[in-house]
Amino acid sequence: MLVAGIGNIFLGDDGFGPEVVRRLPPDHHPDVCVTDYGIRGLHLAYDLLDGWDALVLVDAIPDRGEPGRVEVLRAESGGGAAGFDGHAMHPEAVFEAVRALGGGVPPTVVVGCQVCSVAERMGLTEVVAAAVPAAVAAVGDVLAELLARQEV
Repeated sequence: MLVAGIGNIFLGDDGFGPEVVRRLPPDHHPDVCVTDYGIRGLHLAYDLLDGWDALVLVDAIPDRGEPGRVEVLRAESGGGAAGFDGHAMHPEAVFEAVRALGGGVPPTVVVGCQVCSVAERMGLTEVVAAAVPAAVAAVGDVLAELLARQEV
């Protein structure tokens, strides 16, 4: 399983994914790889060609609710028409790149947090920073569930 922290650390709360990944415990299950992709969408697309059983994206969620709220969502990886920028991170564009390269997108879960501000600045807002421990726990819960399914 691949856990991918995504987001731009120079845009305030958009750096949520990298911060959560940085705080995950270092003693992961041997079948789990944790990586901070930042805004390197093409890198993630190529890594997804390795045939992962599942993908856990950790990301900021803009304009969907109360800032600081952590959500766990099943991602749909259907065929949209998102444009691809090798220096940006838009999950649907990454999924399209994987398919264009001849790969498949694994079942994907998003652990996200509602942002407060994505203005140009380094560091999370207080409300989003306070949500990081809950997101770390949510990633752990998602991985435990995925690993349990794998063992059945």
